Amino acid sequence: MTHYCDIAAGHPVHGPYHDGDYGFPLRDDARLFELLVLEINQAGLSWLTILKKRDNFRRAYDGFDPHVVARYGESERARLLADAGIIRNRLKVDAAIHNAGRVVELIDAHGSFAAWLDAQGTLTKDEWVKVMKGQFKFMGGEIVGEFLMSIGRLPGAHRDDCPVMERIRAARAGD
Repeated sequence: MTHYCDIAAGHPVHGPYHDGDYGFPLRDDARLFELLVLEINQAGLSWLTILKKRDNFRRAYDGFDPHVVARYGESERARLLADAGIIRNRLKVDAAIHNAGRVVELIDAHGSFAAWLDAQGTLTKDEWVKVMKGQFKFMGGEIVGEFLMSIGRLPGAHRDDCPVMERIRAARAGD
């Protein structure tokens, strides 16, 4: 079986994401929201497509500030659906806006999105899927699994012998 570590090695787009982002623990609300939005938008598409559009998504979604995105109305929704630099899928755009509102509610209740994730404890992927489906729109097993691996909350982002794993272990130790 080919692993992302094999595909990403030396690749001009996958490589930097694999080496610097994928699987590292995150605490920043905007970065967590970014990965949630990107994973939702990846559904049915290649991760390469999403990574190539990442800067466009960041611009279109106001730096992934969930407080700003949660206030989007019809004019912002129309702007996003007309933006050829991102994925123009109404269900995905609506989910991003709705989920921003949920993230803000979780921040208000727990102090941060990361604190809410922490409060869930150690869960299996199936348990996470139930929790995430109960909170957010457009959440299936693959989206939840990839989101949680991408933020270091589920194992499997990297092979154990991947050189990046040592840096991830060091980042976890610093948490």
